[in-house]
Amino acid sequence: MTGLAASSSRLPSWLRHPLPALAAILVLAGCSAIEPPTQMRGHKVDEDFLKELTPGTSTRADVTALLGSPTIKASFDDNVWLYISSVTRTRIARLPALDSQDVIELTFTEGGTLKDIRRRNLDDAASVAVVDRATPTPGSETTLLQQLFGNVGRLSPGMPTSRAGAGGSGGGR
Repeated sequence: MTGLAASSSRLPSWLRHPLPALAAILVLAGCSAIEPPTQMRGHKVDEDFLKELTPGTSTRADVTALLGSPTIKASFDDNVWLYISSVTRTRIARLPALDSQDVIELTFTEGGTLKDIRRRNLDDAASVAVVDRATPTPGSETTLLQQLFGNVGRLSPGMPTSRAGAGGSGGGR
């Protein structure tokens, strides 16, 4: 038997015939069982409860009794309540990606009566440009020489390293 034939007979069968193994891997990669699960986040508003609210007659107490506390109130207007829910799925490198987002916006009058109900989703979202820079902090910039020689002379061989060892008993303050 030649050296090549002898070494190939020692290989497992799936390595000698890799096509069935590769086909099985490709089939499994397409299965939904391997797909990461979706995660529901936030406060999903029940449509039946939302239908019970009528602008002009429902109050803040009615809304709280039916829907619970809002996810958030508007930053500059306590008369705007937001109920936010989203569905996320884990993507490449375990980063969450937003699949859908629903926002129920309730607006109240100054007297506390429901004025308007609006629904918003990802199509209504505004794109925000993120600035990629750091704010410098004074004193945080060190030069190469400061990094190299910064600890020279700070500790000498005969010097104690803790406060308790310096000056004898360590007490008497």
